Amino acid sequence: MELEEKSKYGEPRKHDPNFRGPIQNRGCTDIVCCILFIIAILGYIAVGILAWSQGDPRKVIYPTDSRGQFCGQVGTPLEKKPFLFYFNIMKCASPMVLLEFQCPTTQMCVEKCPEKFMTLVSAYAISSDFAYYKNFCEEGVTNTMGVPQILSQRLCPAMLLPSKPFTRRCFPALGKKGDVITVGNSSTFNDGSGIRNAKDLIAGVQNATVVMEARQVVMKIFEDFTHSWYWILLGLAIAMIISLLFLILLRFLAGIMVWIMIGMLVAVIGYGIFHCYMEYAALKGEPGANVTIQDLGLQTDFTVYLQIRQTWLAFIIILAIVEVIIILLLIFLWKRILIAIALIKEASRAIGHMFCSLFYPLFTFLLLAVVIIYWGVTAVFLSTSNQAVYKIFNETNCDYSRKTCDPANYSTSPMKAQCPDSKCLFAFYGGETPYHKYLIALQFYNVFLFFWCANFVLGLGQMTLAGAFASYYWAAKKPDDIPAFPVFSSLGRSLRYHTGTLAFGSLILSIIQIIRVLLEYLDHKLKGAQNKFAKFLLCCLKCCFWCLEKFVKFLNRNAYIMAAIYGKNFCTSARDAFFLLMRNVIRVAVLDKVTDFILFLGKLLIVGLLGVFSFFFFSGRVKAFQNTAPTLNYYWVPILTMVVCSYLIAHAFFSVYSMCVDTLFLCFCEDLERNDGSAARPYYMSPSLREILWKNKEEDPSEPNAQQQQQQHDEDSQLKQEAHEEDAA
Repeated sequence: MELEEKSKYGEPRKHDPNFRGPIQNRGCTDIVCCILFIIAILGYIAVGILAWSQGDPRKVIYPTDSRGQFCGQVGTPLEKKPFLFYFNIMKCASPMVLLEFQCPTTQMCVEKCPEKFMTLVSAYAISSDFAYYKNFCEEGVTNTMGVPQILSQRLCPAMLLPSKPFTRRCFPALGKKGDVITVGNSSTFNDGSGIRNAKDLIAGVQNATVVMEARQVVMKIFEDFTHSWYWILLGLAIAMIISLLFLILLRFLAGIMVWIMIGMLVAVIGYGIFHCYMEYAALKGEPGANVTIQDLGLQTDFTVYLQIRQTWLAFIIILAIVEVIIILLLIFLWKRILIAIALIKEASRAIGHMFCSLFYPLFTFLLLAVVIIYWGVTAVFLSTSNQAVYKIFNETNCDYSRKTCDPANYSTSPMKAQCPDSKCLFAFYGGETPYHKYLIALQFYNVFLFFWCANFVLGLGQMTLAGAFASYYWAAKKPDDIPAFPVFSSLGRSLRYHTGTLAFGSLILSIIQIIRVLLEYLDHKLKGAQNKFAKFLLCCLKCCFWCLEKFVKFLNRNAYIMAAIYGKNFCTSARDAFFLLMRNVIRVAVLDKVTDFILFLGKLLIVGLLGVFSFFFFSGRVKAFQNTAPTLNYYWVPILTMVVCSYLIAHAFFSVYSMCVDTLFLCFCEDLERNDGSAARPYYMSPSLREILWKNKEEDPSEPNAQQQQQQHDEDSQLKQEAHEEDAA
């Protein structure tokens, strides 16, 4: 029965006395996919060059006036005019503003926003006021021109309102006295045609700022980064040092460090629960603290959420659930954790003989940074490579209203003749050329190649480390038989022979990830839909593709290990790895996944330590740090940045251990199938791994003769040693 089960998952490998680890005599694999990947990279470079030649990042940096010029751009006549001024902000109340993101009123760049009430009629009578007023008029306005002529040609606004700059735009300085809306401390103003209420400005300001609010939040976050970047870098350097220190200590004190990591993690989460409870209790009786998150709605200032009790109660529940899950797993996995610690000790020995492998993640970081920067820059240039589109705006009825126009010759065009009050103003960035029509396709290609290249870089790191650690395992005499520079040798083999294999595996994974992105996009679009079946189907698809992505990542990882050892193509390596794991499925559950859990706890510990430290530092809760910490709009910005980045750093360093454990585990399973521990077929595993083997076999009902095999192996080893002594004599 056992033989039938094993044959279903392929035949175990036979003993080969000449096998000494990663095969040196190998050929290139998956050549077609390698060529396809090279062509895709060349196309990616072409897209980048095209985007850089057409794009203009100034469009997202500077506000644009009605002529399509950038306010405040260095090296232009508008360099000293950084603010955008609206002739009539109330025109922004039109619903078309939300569709075209541009108010149907003249906009111009000014040096300062207006600071006082003034109408064109009143200012025209006083020369000094009119001189000030002309700062907010277009060129060509003179004292000899009458007020009707100026207004008919729309050279000046009919009125000025006290305004304040907001995201480089002049908006009325609205205020409130009791329940009365004011502008410039007055509830009314003269717009040149009569007295108006200040509340009439609200609709225009709201529509004009609907697109700016998100940008304002982004600008505040960017400002926080400029004030705290050096502290963030210091925190990330500390995270790197702590991660490296943990791994060095694991090399010598694996068992002690594992239990210290587990204990400290439980303590850190426990303190988090205690701190959240203290915050929850402190808000009792505070005005507005009992408001629910649902009633509060979406707020751009996220610190508001920390002032309500429900937020801290949610934190308490989440942390308590995580704490209980970890404690239960520790209780039920107690014996398996002891076995996994021994496997981590063996991984520590392997890393100790290849200490440079600990620094290989820095090379992966460098390659990933290049991929991310290239993707980001290309995305920005693609999104800003549209042309300026001008449209006809008119206050009265006009057949050509909202039609596109050319500002260069609009004054002499038939459209101007039929609609004399109309103006050709900048509307938005777009375009009708073939290039602009395919911008979405180019952005999609940019995202897809980003996933492909990023997965390729991660796969290259996995295969490189797998080849290095496999050379350690299959060395007959450790460390003497380990080849020189195993990490660099493995990197060379991976790039020379297996670029196609890496491209194949990363392509499959990238396609799945792109499908997941599209499903998330559809889910976002269907949020307002009432079709329950469509929502259910979409949810099922998202769940299925999430599971599929996890499975493909697991399969790719083990396929890269087999390819690094035997030099086969992706499909063959994936099949061999899958069958090998299925033939040893009990050991996979007992050893491999438990070690992953322990290493994950180590990552959480590092993240927890950095998170707690950064919270006390940036939030100003500790008086000793109040004068040192920078003043921020959102103190959670550097905290969240440090938490995410410290996890990535810890994951990068611990991934070396994880890859080492996975490689040793597959080699361990291969060793069991190839050899039996006799003098003719000795095991390549170390004594500590052999101890793991017998402990594991005692729990494995599929191998009942473990004790007899161990006894036979010990007898064979003793006979072999006696034979060597006789030869020496």
